[in-house]
Amino acid sequence: MHSVALLTASYAKDIERFSLLSESIDTWLTGYTRHYVLVNDEDVPLFARFASDKRVIVPASRYLPKWLFALPPALQFISKRRVWLSLMSSPVHGWHIQQILKIAGVLNAPEQRVCILDSDNLFFREFDVGRYAGAEKTPLFVTPKDIGAGHPLHGLWLRTVDQLLGIKDRSFPADDYVGNALVWDKGTARAMTDAIKSATGLNWVLALCRKKKFSEYLMYGHFVANSPVHLATHRVTEDSIAVSHWDDTPLDRPAIEALMRAARPEQVALCIQSYSSTSVDDIRDVFRLNSRDRRAPSLAPDHIDDAAEFEAKARG
Repeated sequence: MHSVALLTASYAKDIERFSLLSESIDTWLTGYTRHYVLVNDEDVPLFARFASDKRVIVPASRYLPKWLFALPPALQFISKRRVWLSLMSSPVHGWHIQQILKIAGVLNAPEQRVCILDSDNLFFREFDVGRYAGAEKTPLFVTPKDIGAGHPLHGLWLRTVDQLLGIKDRSFPADDYVGNALVWDKGTARAMTDAIKSATGLNWVLALCRKKKFSEYLMYGHFVANSPVHLATHRVTEDSIAVSHWDDTPLDRPAIEALMRAARPEQVALCIQSYSSTSVDDIRDVFRLNSRDRRAPSLAPDHIDDAAEFEAKARG
């Protein structure tokens, strides 16, 4: 079995969702060594309360090159989105930085396998992630032939990925590797960044900053699919361990409960995309109802004192 880590790239506006993710991990997950949480430098104090023996808060600057720096928060009025500046590329935004951080986090993790968890995920069933992600072959989730040439997002992202990896003769419909709770192998991720440098002649971070419209999940999946050596080390599956709500329709509590009830036995995680504007309180209430016999202490902002009291008792 290979060692397995968890990795989340988050930021201040997602802290309530991240609070729920971390609570669900502490309640239901086993089989991992560390949960690495990568956040903007100024957000480190906000996330500090989540740190533990198994959860490490990492400032983004640790993994970003020196030539890429965040515009100070006081100057953010020039853009509604967080901006990073560089003399080597046009400005990039927080969504690009989170994708870069995920890749860098995998490359720098001591563990061989990394399960990447966005802040809008949570777990609601017992799950040994080590047995799932640390097996001989890395699980690779795919939705076959799901990307049409005219897809407004994934089609564009895939063409960019092809340029970054040097993949030619793309045919559509193409396989989609975007999903939730995806597992990457560190050696494969390193080979992927080497392929980017070979195809573009640039450092992989700079290449991504200059292209911008890409998907890290499509990039990893299509790199593996186009490399017989790396494909042989992965177990391709159409079965996701997460049940997901992808569209922008907000869910009420009955709809959230129905989504969880509809989950197959092997589906242990729930992802309700943040852009759906579903109430985090409603998601938390449903999670708590489902987890009432194994509930971990709340880490929501209005229950920090409760969490501190629990940690004090645990240390005692």
